[in-house]
Amino acid sequence: MVSTMTSYKLISSNLPRSLDRVAKEPAVQRDTDYYLKNIGKVKTIDDLMKNDRLYKYAMKAAGLEDMTFAKAFIKKVLTEGTGKDSFASKLTDKRYLEFATTFDFAKLGDKATSQPAVLKPVTDKYARQTLEQEAGQQNEGVRLALYFARKAPTITNAYEILGDKALLKVFQTTFSIPTQTSNMDIDRQAKMVTDKLDLASLKDPVKLEKLLTRFTAMYEMNNPSSAPSIASLLIGGQSNVGISQDILATLQSFKLGGR
Repeated sequence: MVSTMTSYKLISSNLPRSLDRVAKEPAVQRDTDYYLKNIGKVKTIDDLMKNDRLYKYAMKAAGLEDMTFAKAFIKKVLTEGTGKDSFASKLTDKRYLEFATTFDFAKLGDKATSQPAVLKPVTDKYARQTLEQEAGQQNEGVRLALYFARKAPTITNAYEILGDKALLKVFQTTFSIPTQTSNMDIDRQAKMVTDKLDLASLKDPVKLEKLLTRFTAMYEMNNPSSAPSIASLLIGGQSNVGISQDILATLQSFKLGGR
């Protein structure tokens, strides 16, 4: 079995190609074609809600697939729009504000779905969400790394990490933070995040990649691949489960705190 680190690097090193492959999958292509052909016909929030196929596509693209059932909640998000006092603006989770910005019925009315923002940007996000889900089916650590890589440049404070289970999992795994620390006072947790992690560095692709290399190494160490390696299947012999030399070298190259 390919390690978490290797699997992540295989995808991330040529992300456009990975996304193109996913976008051409028959099921994805069918859903995308349907979305592009029909989203312009949607003139109201209720129109979007009533077309289950369009609604689910839009929600998945926004990373809100698990909230598809909460139609009353999502309708409130869209109805109040993006103003500073709107419902979405007051939510810690930025995904709702991004969703309301993309489908801005509050401001644009029946012209909301004729904007460029609801076309290729949405289909690109749908492909990315699908890529992450498919990666997670093979290795949850790879999904977490891809998700963190996507979200990292937009993180502005520690509370955004603490309020997102996937981001928090990456942080805790990377720096060997016990999950029990989530029971601590939230401000103490936030200080722990900023003590360990320079949030500004998340906007630096090189530093971000170094962080995710450490995460994937730590994830593999905590969740070792148990299947025989590809090499052992090809050349025969026994495959011992353990920590590979590349993972050991990666971990040894980091200073405490990962800075």
